[in-house]
Parts: sequence; structure tokens; C-alpha cells
Amino acid sequence: MAEQQGLDLVEISPTAVPPVCRVIDYSKFKYEQKKRTREMKAKQTKVIVKEIRFGPNTDDHDYAFKLKHAQEFLKEGAKIKAYVHFVGRSIVFKERGEILLLKFAQALEDLAKVEQLPKLEGKRMFLYLAPKVAPSAAAKPKPAAPKEGEAKPKAEKQPAKNEAAE
Repeated sequence: MAEQQGLDLVEISPTAVPPVCRVIDYSKFKYEQKKRTREMKAKQTKVIVKEIRFGPNTDDHDYAFKLKHAQEFLKEGAKIKAYVHFVGRSIVFKERGEILLLKFAQALEDLAKVEQLPKLEGKRMFLYLAPKVAPSAAAKPKPAAPKEGEAKPKAEKQPAKNEAAE
């Protein structure tokens, strides 16, 4: 039957009982499948993770500078991986690193939520932050402007203050 129509007999769902088959053009079927997967891939949003590195003795100015960058990253919709890197004997000051990361998370609490509290892994203490809201690029669309041929609605004429009401 498929050969008479110049089409192919394609098994759509082999696991179903009984198996589902259709008489279709196989090359067109494969093309549409690829097209669907491409569309699904294009709709996916990629999560960007930005890293911010601190030392256990990070100064106030450096902290403020990195905080400003973190705010920009969060407004763009990126996640943040902030960490304190302990070098040499500075691992003794673990509590300084934890205090620094908690202070960082508290400063960003209006823009971000904490995904993972500070955790020591080897010589680094990590803190993960995610933006609370989606990036502002997907803001509300502006209403369409009226076309040239369409008449604009006219405002009613209101009497001036010096005219007497009759």
C-alpha cells in the first residue's frame, strides 16, 4: 500500500502494544523531527554562572567593588559563585571567610536568594546565589502605535475656569 502511494511505512511507536505505524514520507518525517528539536533547543535559556573571588583578608574597597559587579551580574540574570580562597596558612581564618561570604549574601538579599550557604571544600569556601527576578530584558512589550490611516480618539473639550457654568 505504501509503495503504491510512493511513501514509506514508518514505525512511530515501537514500544506500544500493538506497535504504531504510519504511511508517510520518511525524509519529511526526519526533517520535521530535527526542526522540532532545534526549536526546543533555541527556546532553552542557558544559565550563566559568574565567579567572584575573595581572600580572607579582603579590604572594604575591594569588597565594595566586587559587590557592585555582583549586583550587575544579578541584574543581567546570571548566577553567582562567590568564594574565599585560602592560601597557605590563611586556612586558619575559616571564620573570617564565612563572615565575609555571609556579609556578601546579606548585602545582595534584595537582588538574590542564597542557593547554598557557605561550605568549605578543600582550600575554598563557596557561596551560591541566584537572581530573585528574571532579567529586565523580557520586560512588558510597549503598546502598538496607531497607524497613519486610523483616527486618534479626541479628548472632550473641557470648559475653561473663567467660563461660567450655565
